[in-house]
Amino acid sequence: MAEIIHNSGPFAYPLGLCSFLAVVVIIERLIALRKSQILSNQDEFLFSDLDLNETHIKLDSVVGVIYHFSKTVDASADTIRAKVQVEVTKMERGLFILDIVTAVAPLLGLLGTVSGLVQVFSNFGPESGIPDTGSLVKGIALALSTTVIGLSIAIPAVVGSSFLNRKIDSHASTLENWGEFLIQQKKSSTLCN
Repeated sequence: MAEIIHNSGPFAYPLGLCSFLAVVVIIERLIALRKSQILSNQDEFLFSDLDLNETHIKLDSVVGVIYHFSKTVDASADTIRAKVQVEVTKMERGLFILDIVTAVAPLLGLLGTVSGLVQVFSNFGPESGIPDTGSLVKGIALALSTTVIGLSIAIPAVVGSSFLNRKIDSHASTLENWGEFLIQQKKSSTLCN
C-alpha cells in the first residue's frame, strides 16, 4: 500500500485529505446517531397512552429535547413540528462532506490517470518513437495508483453515506411520529383544562 501511495505523486495529498474527511465524518455520525442518543432509554412508551413525565424520558436525547420543547407554554402544533424538523436537520450535519468526497475522490483518481498518461506520451522520443523506460513506468504507476486510491476512498464513502442516510430516515420517521404524539398529548391536556 505504501508503494501505491508513493506512486500517486502529488495526488496523494488531496486523496489523503478525502480519506481522512470520510473516516472522520462516518465515525462521528455513527456515534451521534446511536439509538441511545436519539431515543429515550425506553422507546416502548413512545406511543402509549401513559401520562408522560420526565422519569420516562432520557432528557439529553433528541426525544427529551423535543419533549421539553413541547411542554413550553407557547409550543403549538406547528412549532413542535418545526422543532422535530430542526432536530432531523441536526442529524444530517456533516453528510454533505461525504457527498463531496464521493464525487471528488474518483475525479482526483481520474485526473491522476490522465496526468500519468500525459506523462507517458509526452516522453516519446521524436527520432525513435520509443518512450524512456523510466518515465513510462513512472507515468503508468501514477495513472494506476491514483485510480486505485480514488476508488478505494469513494466506494466506502458511498456505502457509509447510504447507511447513514438510511439511519437518519429511520430516526426522522420515529421523531415525526413522536412529535405528532406530543401534539395530541398537548391538545388533550388543554381540552381537559
